[in-house]
Amino acid sequence: MAERTWIEQIVEKVVSQVLESHVPQLRDELVARILQEIPPQVGAAPGESGAADLLKAISTIRAGTTQREILRALLDNTVRYTGRAALFVIKAGAATGWQGRGFGKNDEAIKDFALDVTTGVAARAMESRMAFKGGAGEVDSRFASQFGAPGDDQVLVIPLLLKDKVAALVYADAGAEAGGKMDSEALELLVTSTSFWLEVVSLRKQALKEGVAETEKLEAAPVVQTVTSYSDPFAAHAPLHTAPPPTAPAESPAAEGESAEPAPTAEVAEAAASDPVSQMSAEEAEVHRKAQRFARLLVDEIKLYNQAKVSEGRKNKDLYDRLKEDIEKSRATYQKRYGNTAAASADYFSHELVRSLAEDDSSLMGADFRR
Repeated sequence: MAERTWIEQIVEKVVSQVLESHVPQLRDELVARILQEIPPQVGAAPGESGAADLLKAISTIRAGTTQREILRALLDNTVRYTGRAALFVIKAGAATGWQGRGFGKNDEAIKDFALDVTTGVAARAMESRMAFKGGAGEVDSRFASQFGAPGDDQVLVIPLLLKDKVAALVYADAGAEAGGKMDSEALELLVTSTSFWLEVVSLRKQALKEGVAETEKLEAAPVVQTVTSYSDPFAAHAPLHTAPPPTAPAESPAAEGESAEPAPTAEVAEAAASDPVSQMSAEEAEVHRKAQRFARLLVDEIKLYNQAKVSEGRKNKDLYDRLKEDIEKSRATYQKRYGNTAAASADYFSHELVRSLAEDDSSLMGADFRR
């Protein structure tokens, strides 16, 4: 037990150092990419730059280190661009209130309010995964009855997406009084940046978990190799999701204190039926599937932390030369875990490099690339 504690301390220290060196770069890239898409007039107010104002709001969101902090920052900054806003968590197709801003004494009453998402703008936002604006009559009538209808009779519903699924809905209106404000474009940018940053924070937390978990297999002093992994950003904290068991498929976010939505077993069964490894024994097939997923995570990590190099490497057909250090470190990590397993001969890591990094064009990897 003492040796394991010592190993864990080393892993945590090294993983923290690596992540701390990458996260600031990710933050800067996030802001730069979002600001490139901002029209000059978005968020503009008398006497100040619209882009500068949005930068302040986005910077506040990306300063968050937990889901709660990030989501609270999102709601706190919505008041720059709208009169009232509320966040509703999606679980099993239902929307439950989490927090609100601009409702005065009714801010707390947003909690646990069940918003009807079967009709109107909320339903359209859920189905299309796009923001929708409509009249106050196109949203749950109970909401207007309890919290008051907006003065301009307009509402906006924006889906917060995680891994292409609607994890939450952000409701916004100009407020109960006439003449209120609602900048739809700025609000959409805030929600988009929040979604992106939630995934970045998830990567950071998952890297620490996987790094420590790996030490349980070591019998001697370790050679530390860590890898980040895409996981549900709502799994680590309670407000929006209850974490699934380690072997469960990814699930949709759930409200605080509640169990997560059941996995889409029909889709999993369909995928398995078309999977070549389904003809193998159950044990061998599982090893192959885990190896494929792990290879995908490793390559996704390379792409995430080296977006500029990936873009240039594709243009100049020298991806391997530009990313050699990261590729070989990840290859070593993959070989360490699956090099002596039933999946070793498949070499899913090299396949994923070509498929994902080089977009199925091996020539983009360059002449020095080896499989």
